[in-house]
Amino acid sequence: MTAEGRTPRVRPLLARLARFTGRTLWGEWHAVVVDPVRRLARRGLSGLLLAFVAASGVVFFHDIAQHPTGALWVERLGGVRAELPLWLSLLRTPVSLYVPALDLPVWAGITQLFLAFALAELTLGRARTLVIAYATTLAGTLTARLMIALGPGWWGFGLPPEAGQVLDTGPSAAVVGLFTYFSVVRRAPVVFTLTGGSMVWESIAVPNLAGREHLIAVAAALLLGLLSGRGGRFRSAVRSLWPARRRPSRTPPPAPGPTPAADRPGNARTKVPAHCLERQAGR
Repeated sequence: MTAEGRTPRVRPLLARLARFTGRTLWGEWHAVVVDPVRRLARRGLSGLLLAFVAASGVVFFHDIAQHPTGALWVERLGGVRAELPLWLSLLRTPVSLYVPALDLPVWAGITQLFLAFALAELTLGRARTLVIAYATTLAGTLTARLMIALGPGWWGFGLPPEAGQVLDTGPSAAVVGLFTYFSVVRRAPVVFTLTGGSMVWESIAVPNLAGREHLIAVAAALLLGLLSGRGGRFRSAVRSLWPARRRPSRTPPPAPGPTPAADRPGNARTKVPAHCLERQAGR
């Protein structure tokens, strides 16, 4: 087939691709920029409470950690290592979200942190934002402990025991988890490519403990995003597995109607025997 014969077939495909790309970008622009800006104008700065708290917390702990005594207290409050007991790691995990990682620039990550919490709070709400941020961070922390417990090997999944001494802090897992969940729920492939996709590529290029936790955070956020809005279907499916129970009828009994006059006390008709009627007829 000549090039002139292929051209009429290629043009409709390119036109469809261009329309699909335009609709996707236009929808993402409204989901990522227009809708959050409208909600911010309606709610005011109170809609950015979590974003301000998260950014201020990171700056606060960063400034305290610049002094030896402050660094000691910051590590005691939010320093998480896989070699610590599980209960202590769980107790320090909420504070570790505000403790900046040692090998990452603090001020460069503040913008991403603020933007992630701002978009999530405006579009998802405060409660769901906190749940997603903590769940993705906790998933990365617990999976890192599992990797270290398995040891080296396991097709590259396990980690050596020395990784348990690495300080595991920072809000990066929560940030990538929020961006990923937001991208799935709001159908924003460009945001996912720039945030979650870049984290995946960075984790593959630099396979360290933090990179693996970022991969786990992305996977957990993807799963939570796909399950979002399907809670009712999931509960219905679970209920269908259990045998149906017969519930007692809640219909009230019918109200008693008025008593007939013949059945009322004092008005009952007396049935006359047959032999009495014959006597009365003979008279």
